[in-house]
Amino acid sequence: MPAIKSTGAYVPYYRLKREEIVRAWGSGSPKGERAVANFDEDSITMAVEAGRDCLKGLDRDIIDGLYFASSSAPFLEKQSASIIAAGLDLKKEAFTVDITDSMRAGTNALKLAIDAIDAGTAKNILVIASDCRLGKPGSGLEQEFGDGAVSLLISNEGDIEFESFYTHTSEIYDQWRTHEQDFVNMWEDRFVYTQGYLDKIKDTTDAFMKKMNSSIQDFDKISMYAPGSRRHIEACRMLKLDPKSDNVQDTMLDVVGNTGTASALLVFVASIEDAKAGDRLLLMNYGDGCDLFIFKVKNKLVLRDRQKGVVGYLKSKSYLKNYEKYIQFRRLMDVQTGRKRPPMVSSAVALNRGRAMIYSLHAGECANCGRAFFPPQRICNYCRAKDQVKEFSISDQRGTLFSFCKDLVAESIDPPVVVCIVNLEGNLRFVGGMTDRNSDNIEMDMPVEFTFRKISDAGGYYNYFWKCRPIR
Repeated sequence: MPAIKSTGAYVPYYRLKREEIVRAWGSGSPKGERAVANFDEDSITMAVEAGRDCLKGLDRDIIDGLYFASSSAPFLEKQSASIIAAGLDLKKEAFTVDITDSMRAGTNALKLAIDAIDAGTAKNILVIASDCRLGKPGSGLEQEFGDGAVSLLISNEGDIEFESFYTHTSEIYDQWRTHEQDFVNMWEDRFVYTQGYLDKIKDTTDAFMKKMNSSIQDFDKISMYAPGSRRHIEACRMLKLDPKSDNVQDTMLDVVGNTGTASALLVFVASIEDAKAGDRLLLMNYGDGCDLFIFKVKNKLVLRDRQKGVVGYLKSKSYLKNYEKYIQFRRLMDVQTGRKRPPMVSSAVALNRGRAMIYSLHAGECANCGRAFFPPQRICNYCRAKDQVKEFSISDQRGTLFSFCKDLVAESIDPPVVVCIVNLEGNLRFVGGMTDRNSDNIEMDMPVEFTFRKISDAGGYYNYFWKCRPIR
């Protein structure tokens, strides 16, 4: 029977208080805050982080497929799932696919994974949803949106068993973005929410409950997509639910925001973390129709060692000083920060040659003398043995800061540029940048961990690698 074997999440380190957006534009609601991806993050890097959280303590060779859902993938013609699979160091035989262009993409991917497990064509499929969307500056969408990612490992055995599914497709122009546009568009909000969201949620839920000969009040945890806090309250009242009751899962719209394709699944994973054995879970997602799922908790899903989960990432945060910093992070204006230099485009040939080290952060271990070194190479640094190197990933290792420097002159979206030397296990050292940091609080010997980030995008060529960050 298809079941959820493990879950993971990722919420960026930075938050922006909505009162800062109100200050900038003079309108809107000052309530709450939204998660903001760092300048070196996008839907791919966040997906890698959510996948790593899900796979902590598990053998990654068991993964037969990776289904990636997003409405804000950085590429229009290149698969994002393949980069994520490389960042997670999955086996080459893992089937990868991108599922895009709808708020239902995350639950569409979940249904496809369940069907593959049920059909016996796979035993373990990793579903990841991630979004980093832009609302027009000054718009309500800019305030409502948030950035984040979520992952679920769907398996032929697990503690959260799948029971039933229902879908309802309905074409409506409510929110959209064409390939020529950077910002999400929305039609007049009364039409969008009354004829779209609220109407479709009610029709689909009523039909599903009738089919199941059940009532929505029968479920212990209800996870519901909502475009905003007000609309969530309206939907709950329409379905005769108390939005403050224990069985209605908090949407996190006031602390994270609407994370697009990841939103409903992020709420659902939070409900799983809080659920107990015997609970029945209802997942409801909207976007040109609705997807509804029922799951049953066989045993409580316990976070493994070093898994952060939704709760862990919610607790770890830092506030952007002002809205202008958000403008810089999202590159909505061309801001002068440091000395300008001509854009440096990476080499596709060099990337292909070093892809195991670049994407999967592989080090090398010499079979002759047993010593390790980074980056890996054909000839051992110590005994000079040739082609006797076995590669292994160090991305899950933690280290301590051996040395660092701050470059206040180099061009950066978030100056200063911090370059570090990190001591790792096995007498290894890593040299690279530091991110998600307060440059005034960096200290020698501080513990750090690795995170997958976007290094550059000069000439439309996106280059990814690893940085260190203070442990969250």
